[in-house]
Amino acid sequence: MEYHWVLFPVVLQFLFRPGSTKPVISPDGSQIAVQLNGNLVLRCHGDSPVRWFREERPSRILRDEQRDHQLSTINMTKAKPQDQGKYICMEESSGEKSSIYVYVTAFLLADPVNAFRKSMIPDIMAGAGDIATIPCLATDPRMVDLHLETCDGQQLPTGMRYSASTETGISMLNVQPTYKGCYVCVGFLKEKMARSMEYKLNVRLVPDAPPRISLQEHNRVLLTQGQRLTLSCSTSNVNSEIKINWLPPHGVKASVQQSSQLFTEPVLHKRTATLQIEAVTTQDSGSYYCNAENYRGTSTERVWVDVYSKGFMNLTHVDNRTWRVREGESLSLRVDMEAYPKPHVFSWSYNRKNLTNTTDHVITTHSQAHSYQSQLKLVRLKVSESGVYTFLASNGDASIHLTFEVHVLSKPAIVSHEGPVDGQVRCVAEGYPPPQITWYYCDQPHARCSNLLNATQEEEDVVTVTMTNPPFGKGAVESRLNITKNNYPTLECVASAEGEIVYTLFSISERTVPHELFTPLLIGFTAAAAILCLILFVLIYKYIQKPKYQIQWKVIEGIHGNNYVYIDPTQLPYDHQWEFPRDRLRFGKTLGSGAFGKVVEATAYGMSKADTVMTVAVKMLKPSAHATEKEALMSELKVLSYLGNHINIVNLLGACTVGGPTLVITEYCCFGDLLNFLRRKRDCFCCSRLGDDTYYRNVLLHPDSGDGRNGYMTMRPLVLGVQSTEKRSLPKGVGSNTDSDVFSEVLQEDGLALDTEDLLSFSYQVAKGMDFLASKNCIHRDLAARNILLTQGRVAKICDFGLARDITTDSNYVVKGNARLPVKWMSPESIFECVYTFESDVWSYGILLWEIFSLGSSPYPGIPVDAKFYKMIKEGYRMESPEFAPSEMYEIMQSCWDADPSRRPSFGKIVEKVEQQISDSTKHIYLNFSSRLPVVTALREEPFSHSSRRNSGSGHITPTQPLLSSDDVFLEEEAPRQPRA
Repeated sequence: MEYHWVLFPVVLQFLFRPGSTKPVISPDGSQIAVQLNGNLVLRCHGDSPVRWFREERPSRILRDEQRDHQLSTINMTKAKPQDQGKYICMEESSGEKSSIYVYVTAFLLADPVNAFRKSMIPDIMAGAGDIATIPCLATDPRMVDLHLETCDGQQLPTGMRYSASTETGISMLNVQPTYKGCYVCVGFLKEKMARSMEYKLNVRLVPDAPPRISLQEHNRVLLTQGQRLTLSCSTSNVNSEIKINWLPPHGVKASVQQSSQLFTEPVLHKRTATLQIEAVTTQDSGSYYCNAENYRGTSTERVWVDVYSKGFMNLTHVDNRTWRVREGESLSLRVDMEAYPKPHVFSWSYNRKNLTNTTDHVITTHSQAHSYQSQLKLVRLKVSESGVYTFLASNGDASIHLTFEVHVLSKPAIVSHEGPVDGQVRCVAEGYPPPQITWYYCDQPHARCSNLLNATQEEEDVVTVTMTNPPFGKGAVESRLNITKNNYPTLECVASAEGEIVYTLFSISERTVPHELFTPLLIGFTAAAAILCLILFVLIYKYIQKPKYQIQWKVIEGIHGNNYVYIDPTQLPYDHQWEFPRDRLRFGKTLGSGAFGKVVEATAYGMSKADTVMTVAVKMLKPSAHATEKEALMSELKVLSYLGNHINIVNLLGACTVGGPTLVITEYCCFGDLLNFLRRKRDCFCCSRLGDDTYYRNVLLHPDSGDGRNGYMTMRPLVLGVQSTEKRSLPKGVGSNTDSDVFSEVLQEDGLALDTEDLLSFSYQVAKGMDFLASKNCIHRDLAARNILLTQGRVAKICDFGLARDITTDSNYVVKGNARLPVKWMSPESIFECVYTFESDVWSYGILLWEIFSLGSSPYPGIPVDAKFYKMIKEGYRMESPEFAPSEMYEIMQSCWDADPSRRPSFGKIVEKVEQQISDSTKHIYLNFSSRLPVVTALREEPFSHSSRRNSGSGHITPTQPLLSSDDVFLEEEAPRQPRA
């Protein structure tokens, strides 16, 4: 459509339109063109007074405007280029607006040379992320296809987006630093190309967030009167548009100095503000604020300043001041304080003698800001170390002096006994506290009278004297008894203190005659005692040299580069809701035994409900175990409770930690460990993989498969789904089966043959279990077939026999330093650098795969662990594929044995790879087992009562229950247990 150009003033009469809310502009339309130096009249009429203004200058009064009540007129004479733009008419009362855009063109015909209005500012500055507008305003409304090009004709920067308008120019959206350059606007007038002047775009970096402030001091500063206060804060910005300053409390006079630094790679402007007060007073205490401001906003950090008239020391925590500990136990004395200035004296003394760090007492001091902690650890206290311990700290202005009384309780001991002499016996005992002596008579010769019901306690004719009773250390008590009135053959002197009892017996019919000091009998006794002491010394030395047991599973607290920070298992919490009554356990045979511990089969009554019975495995310590082993078993319990429940680990069912030795109750796995299971099944292994439809297998073990006469045995097709269900059917409920039925099921399942699908299933389940442990930040450190247990349904469960395995007799554990290690299962970094990580567990998993697909063979067959073995491992020697391993599984083994730990696959990746090898029916069965695990977890979340108990199994297990039934039976390697009557 052709535009009619206005060359002379146009006068139109306004007609009032009822109901109109916006002012009316004449001439009508959204835009109009006027020739350069031509004339134009714009009129605006409204319901109330109106006024004109330019869009870019809304507050400026137009010089050509004439207002008359509800009419406002602009008489534009000799239109100039700067008159081009949008004119807006606004009704002052309602604020309603109407607008018209005026083009000022040089010629009536299309003129590409003057198609764009010349700009006075060819350089454009925009901030990164902002909108940059190039003011290439078209002078002709007929311009089409307005777009942006670079001055040199190159392509526009990648990702650039813009909008184009003949009225406003071209606006670049979300400007990036890469957009910097020279640009020109291009359009078409009557099919003639028109180009604008060149514009140079500069992009300045802007921050994406308010500034971050760094303080050189802590958030709290302590000073004494007269000291200098210096507070420094800094911030950085991508450009120089940043401010930073200190705001002291009201009325405080302080000087603030500012400094700047410029970094070029990357470009960074750093500003620092430093506040100083040469000599502070107590009135200078208060909050000091550091304020920083940039393009995105303002940030503030506060520093609290405390000014004291002099230094101070305040106690914040003190342990008990009086302690009573048993001999051989350790004790820590701790003092926490807040002080300023820093104490220059920290000392502990015993009986006025300063203590230094030794193996018997260790002093540690920790500080953080103005908080200090000093601790004295007394190791394996002896009676002679009873007394007063004193702590002293001083900083010149103040001091702290504390005393602690430590009483070491010693067992009573009878140090002397004489008689009968002149109708009297004498008994002397010592200990702390001083023991109490009691006398008993009885008829039985050489028997403990105090244990007999018919014994007589003598209370008359007894004279007891306290010989010594020091405030610290052992006290001695002497007791004499006149025996002339009694005719009993045996007399017992009993000394007791703090629940400890010792005794000695007197034979009334015999007269004790003291030996001379150098009689042959005494010499012989002395020689025998010396020999015994020598033997005892040798035994103690061997015990010290013997490797101590440690829990293999380690839980990681944090990872810093290649350094792993392990959680001390003793610091893990223990929930006492795991407690199970001891009187509801009935122990059976021993399943495994080590140097200090053992695992015993047991029957638990009321584990989940009051009337349920289930078979469990109980780990306990032997009487020969020491405090280290006791702590290790408790740590193992805490780790199991921390890990939680998973189908492929041996799950915790309960524990007994009070009222007797610690007992750890876990799931009972009826088929024993995977290593012996594989070796036991070698003779009935079927190597072929399951086909897509059916396959034939040896069914000799099935009584209904034929008699196998004439050297042949019947072969029958076995559908994949049916075979898998038959081999791995879930345990049936107790409500429908007797003990004999369950035992028969176990024997029937144990009699089934083994095939490659089983080996893949074991590999898959162990990988799932290890992936679970890795998700819990747990490192196993001893992953091997001997530490995998099998239960009904051939479910594999990861465990750690720990105390219940005697590694001193196990050839798989080789002495290295002062420890026995499973070297053939360990990664190179574990062997040579003692580094244990998730990647070292992956290496061990590769060895486990080799064990599985060799049916329980020992890794590196025929190669002893010696210097040559270590050299082969360093040089990259790897085992060949085992006999029954598919090529895909051997590829997984090789990836697990990569010399670079970072290139080994994670257990999550291994699960995905093995999952591709197993059949759909095996996946379905595993999902069946896993999907029912939440039922077990729910049971674990219920607190124990007489009617309920959290556990992994139940006495009434449905046919789909994935864990142990109440009557699970553990099968020994060669001698299966007979069903219970």
